[in-house]
Amino acid sequence: MKVRKRALIVDDERLARSDLRALLERHPEIQIVGEAADVDEAIRQMTELDPDVVFLDVQMPRKSGFDLLSEIETTAQIVFVTAYDAHAIRAFDINALDYLLKPVSPERLQRTIARIVGSESASKPPAGERPLALDDHLFVTSNKRARFLKVHTISCLRGADDYTEIVLASGETVLMRRSLNEWERRLPEKHFVRIHRTAIVHLEFIKQLESAGDDTFLVFVEGLAEGLPISRRHAARLKATMS
Repeated sequence: MKVRKRALIVDDERLARSDLRALLERHPEIQIVGEAADVDEAIRQMTELDPDVVFLDVQMPRKSGFDLLSEIETTAQIVFVTAYDAHAIRAFDINALDYLLKPVSPERLQRTIARIVGSESASKPPAGERPLALDDHLFVTSNKRARFLKVHTISCLRGADDYTEIVLASGETVLMRRSLNEWERRLPEKHFVRIHRTAIVHLEFIKQLESAGDDTFLVFVEGLAEGLPISRRHAARLKATMS
């Protein structure tokens, strides 16, 4: 017998919680362990119940779904349930397990459940990943902590195989299982430049460019003590981009 996934529903509208509960109860893979009408209540229940998945509304009074994830560390999978249209969703769809648009359809929820229980589709990103804008938010999970990062606070990204280290201008780092090539495709190209097969930099946070000898240079950015390698050819292109 498969282990049921324990779910918490967070939505300030009682009718919305009731509708989602009715849909989820059709799926024996899911066990609803609680409901919360606001962020503070959700934090209490997440601490006490330790759910496997949270169906999280975005817009709620006083505190939003974004606020919840910035106030609590969790290993739960997050499924956003929102009335936002597809354009607004791009602000947070990069690493949440999935998102559902209200009113939630049974067919769409079925695909979400498949992702939750670990079917083949769970390894695939949500359909239609969109280019990111500088003022977008990234939803990331690192070291058992789920949180949001603003794209414009990223100083640089360093890649190794399928992993990327995100370096913020503050010096904080986040490690994610996502290749540098994927980031290059999604980050705003007017602001982020690939300077090496292992690095992407945010132009705004470049402090200086120094020669390292042998036709190579080092790029120094906010939040990172050591320089990032760049060839003379790429250095010339970078200078042209910044001029």
